[in-house]
Amino acid sequence: MTELAFDPNGLASTDNIFGLPFTAEQAQIVLIPVPWEVTVSYRAGTAAGPAAILQASRQVDLFEPLLTDAWKIGLTMLDLPEQLLLMNELARGKAEAYISMLEQGADMQDEDMARLLKEIDQACQSMNSWVEETATHWLEKGKIACLVGGDHSTPLGLLKALAKKHGDFGILHFDAHADLRDAYEGFEFSHASIMFNALKIKELKKLVQVGIRDYCQEEYELIAGSNGRVTAYFDRDLKARLYSGENYSEICQMVVNHLPEKFYVSFDVDGLDPKLCPNTGTPVPGGLELEQALYMVRMAVQSGRKMIGFDVNEVAPGADQDDEWDANVGARLLYRLANLTALSNNLKPIV
Repeated sequence: MTELAFDPNGLASTDNIFGLPFTAEQAQIVLIPVPWEVTVSYRAGTAAGPAAILQASRQVDLFEPLLTDAWKIGLTMLDLPEQLLLMNELARGKAEAYISMLEQGADMQDEDMARLLKEIDQACQSMNSWVEETATHWLEKGKIACLVGGDHSTPLGLLKALAKKHGDFGILHFDAHADLRDAYEGFEFSHASIMFNALKIKELKKLVQVGIRDYCQEEYELIAGSNGRVTAYFDRDLKARLYSGENYSEICQMVVNHLPEKFYVSFDVDGLDPKLCPNTGTPVPGGLELEQALYMVRMAVQSGRKMIGFDVNEVAPGADQDDEWDANVGARLLYRLANLTALSNNLKPIV
């Protein structure tokens, strides 16, 4: 590419993420937006996350001390998939009906319940297939594919595509929840089952979870019985170590040491202190500060490990349409993760 007439210090001048001037063909990192929240079990709104982050990203300054001329690396977000928006709306209505029947004590073997569940799982499988096909398309073009959700069920297809491209890898998972439930509420592809489903990918050799503070006994037993394939750093334990005077850098190094040579970051924003993203679907007291989480990712990158991709999920705009706070935080998190990905892969400026 030749030098573009773009001022990184000026106002956002394009409709692209962060106002950047790159098409998907030009960019080195391609963000896949997945506006999906079919199986959310508490508060809805995350399907609007990609659009809200896109809008808020126009206010983010592009300077990055760790990466010279970070904007020149080439970052873009694909257009919002209208077919997924429609499919999400239809399947979400069915899921709400199903959950209501479940809460009223209906038998899951009931004919109407079984029919609804089958249709919901089929819709979720279609979403997963679309994500995998889209990610594979861009990976085959030499791009780094990342994802912007939506609820946390959305990156399964991306994980499958990355496994085919890279072979063995690990996941550094930031979340308030372990997401290790087997078909939560009956939904095979529940947002609460993403890591349970990810563990079915044989190339996933290690799952390292950070900030977990809301989990059931079944999930705890799965972690304990995983023979080291899953390591969880529960929020209360991390805080206890900090309160007793342990050095955070040393704690981060201990976490990073579990990761294999290639790793992926899966980031549910409810892993952060809920003051940062209060409108997320299932907020839980406690959690990490934004810089605490990013410092840990930075240490993983600076260790020489290769960050093969990431997702940012569960950002939901507030009830007031003028409330951009969650999306503001999500956009900044997204930009920092993209820059760390570029740094990890030694990407060179394309302009």
